[in-house]
This record gives sequence, structure tokens and C-alpha cells, in this order.
Amino acid sequence: MLTDKVLRNLKPREKAFKVADRDGMYVNVSPAGTLTFRYDYRLNGRRETLTIGRYDTSLERTREPSRLAFGMSLSLVEARTLLAQARHSVEVGVSPSRAKVEKRADAITALTFGGWAQKYFAFKADPKSGNERLADSTLAMRKSIYIRALEAKLGKLKLEEITSARLKALCDDLKESRGPAVAVQARELVLNVFRHAQDCGVDTANPAEAVRPKSIATFKPRDRALKPEEITKFLDALGRVATTPTLRLALKFVLLTGVRKGEFIGATWDEIDFEGARWVVPATRMKAGREHIVYLSEQALDILVALRSCFGASRYLHPGRYDSDAPISNATLNRVIDAAVAQVRKVDPDFESFSVHDLRRTYSTALHRAKFDDRWIELSLAHTPSNVIAATYNTARYTAERRVMMQCWADMIDCWTRGESAREVIIDAKRRAAEVPDLEVDEDL
Repeated sequence: MLTDKVLRNLKPREKAFKVADRDGMYVNVSPAGTLTFRYDYRLNGRRETLTIGRYDTSLERTREPSRLAFGMSLSLVEARTLLAQARHSVEVGVSPSRAKVEKRADAITALTFGGWAQKYFAFKADPKSGNERLADSTLAMRKSIYIRALEAKLGKLKLEEITSARLKALCDDLKESRGPAVAVQARELVLNVFRHAQDCGVDTANPAEAVRPKSIATFKPRDRALKPEEITKFLDALGRVATTPTLRLALKFVLLTGVRKGEFIGATWDEIDFEGARWVVPATRMKAGREHIVYLSEQALDILVALRSCFGASRYLHPGRYDSDAPISNATLNRVIDAAVAQVRKVDPDFESFSVHDLRRTYSTALHRAKFDDRWIELSLAHTPSNVIAATYNTARYTAERRVMMQCWADMIDCWTRGESAREVIIDAKRRAAEVPDLEVDEDL
């Protein structure tokens, strides 16, 4: 039989080993020195092992049997108490190991909606969740929605108690009392919490799937384009954000090129033509399914040189933090923007938040305000012309003019960040673009 003295004197070895106690129980000693009580038994001709719990020398008093459970840290006396319970289960034909697993599963299923909401928030805040992690601002908004709109009504309910009809009635009440945006976001949060529970193995229907967002309200997407002074504030704040220098460069590169977030995230070095000062995005990665050419300004090329110096061993322009063979996550750039916006709001509380896609909208809006040719801008954005034949013909048209425009855009940003007007830069760029010979017309003739 084991004693506390024997247990305290057990030393780990290179491989795990067992020391027997009585009635089928033994202690397993791991190479790390962990002592675990286990019980081997046979039931219906099958050998099974029950992990009773870990040995804990710090326990001063023996607890009541009703407070003990398999898997806890235990004293030797407590382990033998649980052993007696396990042996009784085997005698009546019940597997204590399987009962332990089922009890754990029942505990998970028994969580209320509020419990699952907290698990969902914890998962979405965990850096180890990878692409599933939410930006801090998004997570904060969803927590606020839960506390203000859902906790009192749904927090203590079991998942099976939340029906589609109950959810729809709640959303209608929220629409009336708090507005349509809160109602739609509340429905979205319920949808996500249930999906998280399902992903964790809970067999339950998702009531939000039958409640369509349009049955509550519809919204016109908010257009957000930064003004010159807002670009200056953002870039200044970006320099003070606690993030890597390469992520700061990545956001400025997106602003300089006007590309979609996914086009940058998936960009590889074999797409970059340094000599030709252009970035050729293959058709397979484009929304319209056609190859797209991005002409690069001097400032954009400088950023690429910096990224290449940092990430030359990766195929991606900006790989992930922990894996050089994978790109950055979908949420990373938005998280950096959120941090920069928080910096701006310290001096300008009314500064509106924005997303990576809004940098693309900023690029388009600013160039239209500067009255550059619509065709050059639309081609630089890879927008699809209504005429398919024209779309094919125009793939590489206005090359010289677009190069002038892209360089002008980068120079405009530099002027604004220095606190200067970009008027003369724009006038000079338009003059140079107007002097470009119309080679396409000559070829047609």
C-alpha cells in the first residue's frame, strides 16, 4: 500500500512508471514529476482506465465525499474514497470512466446562454484563435450589446429554451426601444453564440437562422472617406501605435495603392515587378476574375523594399507573426486601425472609426475630387466596365497617365502630412498626363 511518505519521496524517471496501491489503484509518475491516481478495471470483457485525480501534498484536511469529483487534486485518503465509488460502479455494471466523460459533456450542455456568451467572448479575444479573433472594438461592441440588450432576457435561459419566435419578439422590442441597429446586432450575436456552442459539440438548433436580418431592418452601407486632414491625423497616430513598423507600412501601402484588403494580404513577391515599378495581381486573386496591374509610386516602392528586407524569406509581402509561410490574418490591419483611431480620439473625440476598405474609398474619393480622369481611376480600382469588350481592351490602357496619377496621389499625401496644400502637385501632374501621346489611337489607325 502507498503512504504519503512514499508518495512524497517518489522521484521522476526518464519514462513514466507506476507504483501500485490496493484494489486496482496505482499512482502514475510522469517524467515531469506529476503523480496521478488511476484505476484499472475490466467491464464486459474490456479493459478500461479511470483517471481519479492528481496527488496534492498541500491539502491539509480531508473533504467530505460529496465535495469530491474525478479529475480533482486529491489527497491519498480522498483518492481511495473515490476509488471505492468507482469499484461500486463496476460491480453494478457501470463504467466509471465513461460516466465521467458523460458528466463532463452534460455540464457543457447545461450551460446557459449567458455561459456560452462568455465562452464565445473569451474565444474571440484569445490571440491563439488566429483568424477567428475579433478586433478589440468589435468585441467591445458585442459585449455591450449582450449586457444592454440580451443578458436580462436570455442570459439565464438554457439554449433549448431560446426559440426563433422568442428571439424575433425580443428583436422587435429592441427595434422599438433601442433602434433597428441594436436589434440587428443582437440577432447577429445570438447567431454567433449558438454557432460557437455547436462548434464545441452541443447538439442544438440555432434559433437565429430562422430570423432573417431583413425581417428586422435593412441598412445602407456607411460610406467613409477620410478627408486630407483626417489622413494626416491617422498617419500621425499610426506612428504612435504599439505595433510593428511593418504593419504601419502595410496600411500606408494599402492607402497608396487603393487595393482591396484581400489583394494585399494574399500578395506574394513573385507578383512584384521592381524594374517595371508595377504589381501584377493574377486573375485568380481578383474579385472580377481578371489580371490587374497596380502601378507603383516611388513611395510605394520604398515600402516594398522595406518589407522585402524584413520578410525576404517568406513568399508573402507581409507574412503572419508566427508563421512565415502564411499571410497576416484577416483582422490584423483593422485592429491596427482601431488602435490608431483610439490615439486620434485622445485629442479629437469626434473622429469617426473606419476600416481597411475605407482606405480604398478614400483613395477613390480624393482622386475624383482632384478631377483626374474617371477612366484612369476606375481602371486603377479594377472596377468592371459595363462593356465586356471594352473591359478586355482596357486592361493595360492609360499606362502612362495612371503612373502619373499614382505618383501624384503619393505626393498629395506627403504634402498633407507636412501641412501643405497639394494644389500645385495636382496641377503639375495633370499637365504631364495631358502631354502623354495617345499611342493607343495611333495603334488603332
